[in-house]
Amino acid sequence: MDNVPAYDLVRTVVLCPMPSTNYRVIACYLFLFLRMPVHTRSIRGTSGVGRFPAVTLGFGEDTEEEKEVPEESNSVKENACRRWLRKVCPCCCPKPNDDDITNTLVTGADDKEDGTNGEKPETGDRQLDELLLKVRSIDLMKSKSGENRTEHHTNLYQRDDFVIRRGQTFQMWITLSRPFNPSTDKIHLQLKTGPLPSVSKGTLVTIPLVEELEDGRWKAAVVRQDGKRIMLSVNSPPTAAIGRYQLTVETHCANGQAVSNHDPANDIYLLFNPWCEDDAVFMDSEVERQEYVLNDIGRAYYGTENQIGERTWNYGQFDDGILAACVFVLEKSGTPPSGWGDPVNVVRVISAMINSPDDGGVLEGNWSGDYSAGTSPTVWSGSVEILKQYHKTSGSPVKYGQCWVFACVVTTVLRCLGIPSRTVTNFSSAHDTDVSLTTDVYLDENLEPIDCLNADSIWNFHVWNDCWMARPDLPPGYGGWQAVDATPQETSQGTYRCGPASLAAVRNGQVYLKHDTPFVFAEVNSDKIYWQRNIDGTFSQIFSEKQSVGHFISTKAVGTDERNDITNLYKYSEGSEEERIAVETACSYGSKAQAYSSSTAKDVTIEVTMDGDGPEMGRDAELTIVLRNSSSEQRTLTLHGQVAVMYYTGVNKATVRKDRTDVDVLPNEVKYLEWTLEYKDYKDQLIDQAALMLTLSGRVKETQQVLATQFSFRLRTPDLIIKPIGAAVVGEKMAVEISFTNPLPQVLKAVVFHAEGLGLLTSRKIHYGDIGSRASVSLTENFVPTLPGPRKLLASLDCKQLTQVHGVADITVGDKSNGTR
Repeated sequence: MDNVPAYDLVRTVVLCPMPSTNYRVIACYLFLFLRMPVHTRSIRGTSGVGRFPAVTLGFGEDTEEEKEVPEESNSVKENACRRWLRKVCPCCCPKPNDDDITNTLVTGADDKEDGTNGEKPETGDRQLDELLLKVRSIDLMKSKSGENRTEHHTNLYQRDDFVIRRGQTFQMWITLSRPFNPSTDKIHLQLKTGPLPSVSKGTLVTIPLVEELEDGRWKAAVVRQDGKRIMLSVNSPPTAAIGRYQLTVETHCANGQAVSNHDPANDIYLLFNPWCEDDAVFMDSEVERQEYVLNDIGRAYYGTENQIGERTWNYGQFDDGILAACVFVLEKSGTPPSGWGDPVNVVRVISAMINSPDDGGVLEGNWSGDYSAGTSPTVWSGSVEILKQYHKTSGSPVKYGQCWVFACVVTTVLRCLGIPSRTVTNFSSAHDTDVSLTTDVYLDENLEPIDCLNADSIWNFHVWNDCWMARPDLPPGYGGWQAVDATPQETSQGTYRCGPASLAAVRNGQVYLKHDTPFVFAEVNSDKIYWQRNIDGTFSQIFSEKQSVGHFISTKAVGTDERNDITNLYKYSEGSEEERIAVETACSYGSKAQAYSSSTAKDVTIEVTMDGDGPEMGRDAELTIVLRNSSSEQRTLTLHGQVAVMYYTGVNKATVRKDRTDVDVLPNEVKYLEWTLEYKDYKDQLIDQAALMLTLSGRVKETQQVLATQFSFRLRTPDLIIKPIGAAVVGEKMAVEISFTNPLPQVLKAVVFHAEGLGLLTSRKIHYGDIGSRASVSLTENFVPTLPGPRKLLASLDCKQLTQVHGVADITVGDKSNGTR
């Protein structure tokens, strides 16, 4: 081929029968060789290489001089050729793989490789790069005092994250590499959430620029331009999935496109929006939004219906790190983020994730009385420490919780995510285990309880939550407050969770409406039915109580620390026609629809009463049994009584006394029997809540009427007295004095005090030691307030001999900058 013309050679190669990719590459190289400058080169034995004197084709050997040319120099020349060829024919000479792997996608971006002799072609990559529209910086204006945070009611979140609410507009600045030209340039935002973002599922969102924003859709509009800076106004739909989104910005112009790098500092936390009318959690009362979304302090009630105790709780939903912990709880659930736009789904997930049995949730429940492997449930006085510990340990359940702890943590999480929520306590709360919608008590032939059959129980109190939302999945009229319970009692669809159950459905006995309405109904309005075992082993109904369950359902009042009784939201007035209809409606769907006993004689009644606030811990407990005979004849009965120490859940720990009394009641007489339980009888058996239950049963000899009742009570514990010392000013040291008197005639061993207060001091444990019998002690704690305004300092005491001791002090902190008090 020595005399073949060069272009004929190219044509010959192109027409050769070989794979298309190979001959196209060779043709391109030959075309390149034709265009390269000619210079003299010594080649031995290859005198006739046509018109390609500057190329060594490997037909001969290089001279020694040529072998000494450094490889780096040859490499530079070769790289320059390849770059030129890549521009002429990119399909044949693609960009090397190393150049393809970048964090930012840029078409026409700079290669920053110098050409031969350090010169760059006139149409080089650097000039092309300068013509691109690139994002230099993003400013989300996320200051707590800025317009975005204040307009979205997220300025209370202590961390400088960008926290906004869905269904509302926010503003942001973008700084570009050159001024934005709306006629030739295009920009859109991209948001991603979850492990597998998807456009169809709403977890991969592209937000285009438009002339005017539209409600209910992801849109953005330029509202201001200042040189290279543009301000965007961005709108989100009120149904968007809540959670943490990654933000990037993509630009397009005539010279190519560019995508900004993801910066975690620009992540967006999107929350539910009770201020948006189109959001499912919209609440139209501002004072209720302030209470149920923005208030970070609350109260939980406990005890018995006759002795309602209260304790203050730090929800702390705005504390630094709590929002990230709440989002982590959602992520830990493994549920797809595409479902996080529906508050029904989110509440159901949170209900399951706050307990730990089947999903490694936040709190491990413990009702054993042995808390040596963790923290006693009565010690906690806030949710912050619990949620931070769970997040810090990457999802290791925190030890330990009981119902009020589960409920208070749920309140924290829901308020943090933007769902209005409150903590609710039900006294004499039934736990129905067989979906009968009745609470069944089984007695033997001698009217003694049969423990192995008494699976149903009535807790002295039980704490759960109400949350506020629309219920488009139910018939109209069932939105508003919904009951949700995170205490692991019974499973729902295979998982320990409960709710949300519409309070309207519970009130009307419509237990066929989801979720878990039958269980909630039984808690507040089931009838208590007594069964007696017959000689042949069968059981007969002997008595029923229709007003023994669901009393004084309580929550903190809006705007004050008073207790608000919301029983009327859960049930009609006891004994009213509406209430009986609701019970009959509900029980018709239960597993014992025909379980109602026939009428029995009611001329003798029995009840138990208690004077004042009830007995104190460390002293004898005194009650009164009242028998009334409304007939004109004498009645004789044998009264069986037993008193048991029990867990607040209604499970007996130990029976501490039994007795039997024969009583004669004259016609139309009201007889009062004094009943006393001495301290020595119960002192060694008490557990967390110091709760006891007196069970009375009997039969009237003349009529065979059965009498039965149960009365639960607790032994009151003293409060801690907290007294501030000195003025409270941000940044200035102050102190408080905590005082306590031991009510027991015995030494309290290894006493631990626990103190905390949002904006005052972080959670602190003080290992005090022993406190003598009936002794009074005080201790002083110093701290430096960090936030101004009205604050609450909480303290609690814990030891093996005495629990449920706590106190609270109101402290108004002045702002040092202006000297206010």
